[in-house]
Amino acid sequence: MAAPVQRTPGDLSDPDSYLLAPPHELFAELRRTDPVHWQPVADDAAGGYWAVLRHRDIEHVSRHPQLFSSAAGGVVLEDLPADRLEQMRGMLLAMDPPRHREVRRPVVARLTPRAVSQLEPDIRAICRDILSAVGTGRVDFVTEVAARLPTRVIGQVMGLPPADWERIHELAEHITRGQDPQFAAAADTAGRASQEMGRYAYEFAVARREMPSRPDDLSSVLLSAHDPVAFASLFVQLVTAGQDTTATLLAGGLLTLLEHPDDMALLRADLTLLPSAVEEMLRIANPLHYFRRTATADTELSGVTIRAGDKLAMYYTSANRDEEVFVDPHRFDIRRNPNRHLSFGVAEHFCVGAHLARLEARVFFAELLTSYAGIELAGEPVRLRSNLNNALRALPVSLS
Repeated sequence: MAAPVQRTPGDLSDPDSYLLAPPHELFAELRRTDPVHWQPVADDAAGGYWAVLRHRDIEHVSRHPQLFSSAAGGVVLEDLPADRLEQMRGMLLAMDPPRHREVRRPVVARLTPRAVSQLEPDIRAICRDILSAVGTGRVDFVTEVAARLPTRVIGQVMGLPPADWERIHELAEHITRGQDPQFAAAADTAGRASQEMGRYAYEFAVARREMPSRPDDLSSVLLSAHDPVAFASLFVQLVTAGQDTTATLLAGGLLTLLEHPDDMALLRADLTLLPSAVEEMLRIANPLHYFRRTATADTELSGVTIRAGDKLAMYYTSANRDEEVFVDPHRFDIRRNPNRHLSFGVAEHFCVGAHLARLEARVFFAELLTSYAGIELAGEPVRLRSNLNNALRALPVSLS
């Protein structure tokens, strides 16, 4: 067995640096003194990566996708084996233009604000069903409530058989939570879960293509332009991201409200504040800490020389509290306007599911706050061990 990697305090690559809370003080100090920060990594072939910490620098990287590639090395810090990297390149988030724009176009057309708004009655019904099943008393909000909504919504949007929703939910969790010992029971848990979901998607696509008439859903839209192999890669990303990040937003958003009871009371009294409140939840409790890019040529970023082949990590958790952009950036303000958070990315890779996630969150919190007069912490929240996912593993609450 290999010796454990020795980390240093303040190591942004270390999942343990995020266990208690994101390192906001460290991010703030680095934004001030070293905003394009070289982060050494002992077990990395390249020796480390550039941590991009300011809002404007992340916007610059995002707006130059040919120079800062998603496809060259994928979007996670770890260098993936060749087969895993190739699988990732079949996902929208790891494509470069022009291919990215061509594949993205029909997905975006299906998830416009107008198209998504038609799902509101279904989403509201799902929320009421979940909350009715939960009832009152002590629950783990992460597993018993927050995770249930996006699983059912994405299952419906993709046209998946309801009997398969729980299986897909479990695979998605293992894909995104491979750094946490609770989920990574064996080596390469995330990789094997991704492969299993890909096999499921391939078989689903083959069966769907043999149907005499296809249902009108996102899967049919994708299959009209892609063979089952390409569909499988797109499916893994869309289903996993559509489930995990939204569940993370709901749980992180509730914890933030519980930590700010005056804001929760204000929101209860005026649900018209929900749109701006959801945006502030996204800023303060963004679901993902970073995405990676790889430089394709020598360049410069805020006076720092970047060499071709260098890794960069765009830290949204830092940019969302950038003092240059946000007034009183560490304060939770459900009336904040404007709110230029980067939790959905920006430019080329702006999240295709952003409108759906916003609608799910707005409807969910409206139903939650009107269903329960009392929502209180019933134990210590437990954070997920991850340098990528800004998620809770458990959130015990009492509902009354």
